[in-house]
Amino acid sequence: MKITKLLVANRGEIACRIFETTRRLGITGIAVYSDADANARHVERADVAVRIGRSPASESYLDFDAVLSAARESGADAVHPGYGFLSENADFAQACVDAGFIFVGPRPETIRDMAEKDRAKVLMEAAGVDVIPGDKGSDQSPDALQAAGHKVGYPLLIKAVAGGGGRGMRAVHEPEGFMAALEAAKREAKGAFGDERMLLEKLLTPTRHLEVQIFGDQDGHVVHLFERDCSIQRRHQKIVEEAPAPFLTEELRARVGGAAVKAAKAIGYQGAGTVEFLLDASPGADAFYFMEMNTRLQVEHPVSEMVTGVDLVEWQLRVASGEPLPLAQDEIEVRGHSIEVRICAEDPANDFLPTAGRIDYLGAPSAKRSLRIETGVRQGDEVSVYYDSMLAKLVVWGKDREAARTRLHRALGRYHVAGLATNLSFLSRIIAHDGFASGAFDNTFVEANQQTLLGAADLAPDELLAVASLDSVLSRARRSEARAVRAGDPGSPWAATDAWRLNAASPEILHFVLEGEPRETTIRMTGAESYVVNVGSVEVVVSGSSRNWDEVDQGRATAHEFSAVMGGRTIRARSVAHGNSLTFFIAGETYCLSSCGLASSAVEETVSAGAVLTPMPGKIIEVLVAAGDSVETGQAMVVLEAMKMEHTVRANAAAVIEEISIAAGDQVDDGATLLVLAEPSKESARQEAHAP
Repeated sequence: MKITKLLVANRGEIACRIFETTRRLGITGIAVYSDADANARHVERADVAVRIGRSPASESYLDFDAVLSAARESGADAVHPGYGFLSENADFAQACVDAGFIFVGPRPETIRDMAEKDRAKVLMEAAGVDVIPGDKGSDQSPDALQAAGHKVGYPLLIKAVAGGGGRGMRAVHEPEGFMAALEAAKREAKGAFGDERMLLEKLLTPTRHLEVQIFGDQDGHVVHLFERDCSIQRRHQKIVEEAPAPFLTEELRARVGGAAVKAAKAIGYQGAGTVEFLLDASPGADAFYFMEMNTRLQVEHPVSEMVTGVDLVEWQLRVASGEPLPLAQDEIEVRGHSIEVRICAEDPANDFLPTAGRIDYLGAPSAKRSLRIETGVRQGDEVSVYYDSMLAKLVVWGKDREAARTRLHRALGRYHVAGLATNLSFLSRIIAHDGFASGAFDNTFVEANQQTLLGAADLAPDELLAVASLDSVLSRARRSEARAVRAGDPGSPWAATDAWRLNAASPEILHFVLEGEPRETTIRMTGAESYVVNVGSVEVVVSGSSRNWDEVDQGRATAHEFSAVMGGRTIRARSVAHGNSLTFFIAGETYCLSSCGLASSAVEETVSAGAVLTPMPGKIIEVLVAAGDSVETGQAMVVLEAMKMEHTVRANAAAVIEEISIAAGDQVDDGATLLVLAEPSKESARQEAHAP
């Protein structure tokens, strides 16, 4: 049966990506959306769109009945699950088939076998594929799992049987931490997958994370489209992926690909899938172990498409329609190298806490054959707390790895997001890092290089304030020019708002807030395009000129490109001013501060001495303290779930819990008070200091 109308049971960039292929093939693309996504990009890109419920995923994208009702209402003959949400839900796949729709994915029984990670290991062992040593969790009682952990040995990994995407997973390095980690992993797995069963694996380190893209048709033919390296991760979630894997010998590449095909054939696999392996990264080692199988299209599938020239979504649709695989194994070749990064709304400096809010400005390099930008957001969109934090994928191709890496680093420097925190600077530092450039990295890369990747930016605070002061003067001059042009008198000196005066240049005092602290600068013009900026007791000589200035976001913001020469170096920068917020993009780094309008209010907001506020909207999972309790620095107080992840709020100093404003199950807004802390009394502090 040929697919003519395809409903995509998903949202964001993957829905937009699928609609690119349906449009090219002449297939009607049908979107579904929640209330939060009524004006989303994937709705705009579809031919037809159907509302399926309220904003929470459980009331929309995870609602079987709502999705199937939308498929019937829109006249769809097939359903594509994308990834995430229902993509690996065997019951949903079966419901689609039972309702008479083509399910664009493997058979429901295959999904069920591979979703159960303990069963998947049994099947792979039977097929002769090496698996990671561990315990399958036949007895799920905490004591039995802890006893099994002692047999597996430490360090080990507690892992959700039905998990994925790094959720429901905890590394345990010492026996004392087992029970707390088990409880947290079970709670997270229950919330994410509705299943709290756990298995245990030996935590192999150092390793490289390899995955092989496989494809099977309904006639039993299976091929692989080579491997991807996904070793660069944070919180067990991938952020950088590339194909082919660097420094893999042809002999090892053939073995890994062959093992993936063997695994797929053993279960009669149909459609797109990924077999994931851990490769021993010890010097001279070449052993690898089956980790899991993802019975869907992967987030990082574009890198495989870039190096093979294959449209994997088109293959999915053809195979689901009953057609044979378009290519045989010996017809699939790797050309060049591709690297992908995931741009996320998150704060790397704050344990990668997801962020939500409005995208005030979005600037991106031009897409081309060697550069793909896959995104589900636009300038002005709201990033919701209800869904994943990924904003976009930046994917490049080069004739070799270094060419691809250089192109990606350059593209990251031209991708700009203002309005909420992102991981752009973090990604740029990874791609520029010598360890990444050499290819000599493993799954400990982020942890081993935290100081470099999460440390201070190149521009010191005083230098940033000098650049911000220069930007203020230059940008204001350009704004006055634009206003004068609109008024029909571009040459009038009275329209100017810079520091020019009839007799001499007058110093101008500017106010900023940087890292929560009010800062004052004085800037004085000393010549054509030359200034002296005083930042406290520091004097900075700076010169510069505007390159471009424009109003963006329907006049709510301005974007200013300018250059600054300071301390013998030339800095090319772009600033975005939205209200009192200032964001600077300089050499791949993002810097955020506020202008004078926020100076007084920011001070007032930080005066609430004992208030502990929510870092973002979410749901209270657990309150770990009670009023009157004494807490130590770093002690966990509240567990919050937001954007599909758990976050622990900890005390930043010794204190006493004076008041608790929330309870488990509460939904809280950004900036809401969780609890109030009081300083410990001098007597209690003295007693603690002299305690045995």
